[in-house]
Amino acid sequence: MPATTDPFEKLKAAQRESWSSFVPVEIMTTPPAAKLVKFAAVAAGQRVLDVACGTGVVTITAARAGAKASGLDLTPKLLERARENAAIAGVDVDFIEGDAEALPYPDVSFDVVLSQYGHIFAPRPAVAVQEMLRVLKPGGTVAFSTWPPEHFTGRMFAFIAGHAPPPPAGTEPPAAPPLWGDPNVVRERLGSAVKDLKFARDTLVAPALSLAHFRAAQEKTIGPLTKLLASLQNDPGKLKQLRAEFDALAADVFEENTIRMPFLMTRATKL
Repeated sequence: MPATTDPFEKLKAAQRESWSSFVPVEIMTTPPAAKLVKFAAVAAGQRVLDVACGTGVVTITAARAGAKASGLDLTPKLLERARENAAIAGVDVDFIEGDAEALPYPDVSFDVVLSQYGHIFAPRPAVAVQEMLRVLKPGGTVAFSTWPPEHFTGRMFAFIAGHAPPPPAGTEPPAAPPLWGDPNVVRERLGSAVKDLKFARDTLVAPALSLAHFRAAQEKTIGPLTKLLASLQNDPGKLKQLRAEFDALAADVFEENTIRMPFLMTRATKL
């Protein structure tokens, strides 16, 4: 999709930059990556695409299972780390920079299309779904992990969006990422293009020495939160209030030096 025709060009440029700090989070997203690959029943010899692959934890897990894996992400810094991770793991993975709403692959190229907490940030779900299914072979598997809106991480992204400046007048707002964690919304978005729709739930467990430690880590690594805080640097009162609200939000899921983040896994077969 040419940049001149994309109404979200500026948003995607901001995402490309803001998510550059996400690298340290891979230590927490690595265990759920194995759960997604297992849930998707990835098998040796399959061609697998990881959409919005980040540092490649899902892609590399699939490659270690014997798949011919490819990964795509908007952010060059994350792809740089993904290539390092693949080299350390001793697997051959094709990582390229690209947009989930304009996948640079031919139709029916892959046996499995995956995404872990990634495609949910594409501003137009219908476009992302269309692209993920376009490159998937008939009978192939689409599977992804997402954040339910009723649990902490979904509520956190809603909290961030609620404090962010509104989009310019007359522009289409991007879809809310946590909606991808609602099974009813997922059913509607995948629609009649798939069959055998299945859901499973699990929990990401993140270590945290205190609520303040957790918040400090999130502030440094979660792109939308980092961007929001940067916009408040000249307003210490609002900055202090936002941090207090964040701590109150996280307090419910902080126990025994951990933050527990429930997530939803979805799997379906393309007709």
